[in-house]
Amino acid sequence: MHFDLVDRVLEVGGGRIVTLKNVSASEEYLQDHFPSFPVLPGVMMLEAMVQAGRKLAEAEEGVGKVPLVLGKVRALKYGRFVKPGSALRIEVVLSKRVGDEFDFKGEGTVLEPGAVGEAPVAVSGRFILRPARVELPAIVAPRGAN
Repeated sequence: MHFDLVDRVLEVGGGRIVTLKNVSASEEYLQDHFPSFPVLPGVMMLEAMVQAGRKLAEAEEGVGKVPLVLGKVRALKYGRFVKPGSALRIEVVLSKRVGDEFDFKGEGTVLEPGAVGEAPVAVSGRFILRPARVELPAIVAPRGAN
């Protein structure tokens, strides 16, 4: 299954990207999470940061054609629920790049209709994206089959 958690790219450049995910009550994953109190699952908030980071990395020069996958997550914190009708604003900054491995810092804030003041933080943390490693099992000929 693939969920697109970037509805719009608001800004990109200078090692930084800002994206927006509008959370609708019709989202498939909200039907079970939770039936009487639907909220965006925490893993989907992390995935929204990962997808934004991937878009930022793909905009960098010299990125290979191998897909980038989540390699490590550190210091992940959740702060607020993101309910249907709200939006999740994701900001991801490239902290460091070593070859094809990207170290990011991300933060997601909740944008609620009619809210005034600073948007509360829903998720924050650091994560690494690295090229996918595909390892094929070695094909070994049976003994004496030469």
